[in-house]
Amino acid sequence: MVITGGAIHLGRAIALAMAHSGAQVAFTYLDSKDEASRTLAEIKKTGRQAIAVPCDVRDGKSVATAFQAVQEQCGQIDVLVNNAGFFATVSFTDITEEQWDNMFAINVRGPFLVARHCVPALRSSRGRIINLGSLGGERPWATHAHYCSSKAALHMLSQVMAKALAPEIAVNCVAPGMIDQGQGDSDVLKRFAGNTPMKRNGSADDVVSAVMYFATAPYFVTGQLLTVDGGLGLG
Repeated sequence: MVITGGAIHLGRAIALAMAHSGAQVAFTYLDSKDEASRTLAEIKKTGRQAIAVPCDVRDGKSVATAFQAVQEQCGQIDVLVNNAGFFATVSFTDITEEQWDNMFAINVRGPFLVARHCVPALRSSRGRIINLGSLGGERPWATHAHYCSSKAALHMLSQVMAKALAPEIAVNCVAPGMIDQGQGDSDVLKRFAGNTPMKRNGSADDVVSAVMYFATAPYFVTGQLLTVDGGLGLG
């Protein structure tokens, strides 16, 4: 399997879970070279083969180079997880053109470029693509206009891909809500937990379980958006 942005945070958790399930893992990273080395070492401790490849998902040439290396070293690709993404809090009137373009370049252009390069390999293996969206793609957050818009675009892209790449490739999307990744007991996390019907924020394991479901679900399951938010999006 291949995962973008697999050195840290949710990407790391997904990569390790895939390795523990028996998968050979290839993951990309951009600025997290040291973290990538540590994640690679952890994966290899499971006894699975793994490689870490530098890649800027915004750049088509970088993507092509990275995935040529992945195919040369790994051969078959069964699962692609488009996890690499960017999040930022900016008031609507303060968002610059550069911030807007960069958000879409990472969160929408990136998954498109990566998927396009992996399509031939995934078709031959009857593989799967799993995109990482967000509850923000379904709900309007006033201080995250560029982020919410980019994730909404990714949700639609996932559905389009599911139709365009069928029947050889299944495509689905996981949309996490507020995920506690060890930031501590901040007021923001406490507020979100209080507003969540399940009375807690999500964990990396919650998202990993959703990704693993799509990685092993019946192949007939495609074009689906699975929101992992403890009911937060219910309002």
